[in-house]
Amino acid sequence: MNDTQQRLGRPDGGWRLKLYAIIFESDTPKGRAFDLALIGAILLSVLVVVLGSVQSIAVQHGAWLHAAEWFFTVLFTLEYVARCLCVQRPLVYVRSFFGVIDLLSILPSYISLFVPAAHVVLGVRILRLLRIFRILKLTLYIQEYSMLGDALLASRRKIFVFLSVVFLIVFLLGTVMYVVEGPENGYTSIPTAVYWAISTMTTVGFGDLVPKTDIGRAIASFMMLLGWGILAVPTGIISSEITYQRGRAILPLRACSSCHSTGHASDAQYCKDCGTAMP
Repeated sequence: MNDTQQRLGRPDGGWRLKLYAIIFESDTPKGRAFDLALIGAILLSVLVVVLGSVQSIAVQHGAWLHAAEWFFTVLFTLEYVARCLCVQRPLVYVRSFFGVIDLLSILPSYISLFVPAAHVVLGVRILRLLRIFRILKLTLYIQEYSMLGDALLASRRKIFVFLSVVFLIVFLLGTVMYVVEGPENGYTSIPTAVYWAISTMTTVGFGDLVPKTDIGRAIASFMMLLGWGILAVPTGIISSEITYQRGRAILPLRACSSCHSTGHASDAQYCKDCGTAMP
């Protein structure tokens, strides 16, 4: 039993245990079939939302798409209720990551009864496909995802400082461009000039604002070259943190009791050299 199942609370018996085994345990044939069917339903429901956003298809098949959308909404609602009923601590599931995603996947349909535009948020259902990691048992990818998350969390202060410096640069250079170019060349205000500075610094360059003076073009050229270097900074920060995280995962002093080799991973169960079980 994994940590998630322990937090949710496995039922002791009866119909709740049978339902729990089907919904939450993908190791059993019924559980795996349920998860695969769920992923198929998620894909179809997202396809319905995508097709409904195409005007020509919506006009011709709007009634069918609307009916299909409500069919999947009711289906996912029953699934959500079943998940809450078959665990001993339903509030833990409701507050969990997948619990929040499951709830967000059905709420827009009900909200759209009062706010018609809310149905466009149904695209959030595609996030439920993250369950495929549990079904396929891709523990390696989950471990890498956790390492990336830890690296981003550990780098948050450095990234915040970096973004603050970038903001100061684009604000100052945007203000300079406002003074140099002026409203007659499209730079009607400092916020507009800052918008141009951001699009130039990030090498996007929409082309809706273009410097007309020689000084403005020189500033724009400098910002383009500066943008190349700036874009590499967050990558370097996160990469160094990932390297540090990988280094922490290796325990140099953890030695094998048989061959005495060192450098084993913190979660290693067997020696990488002789195969002896690690303590």
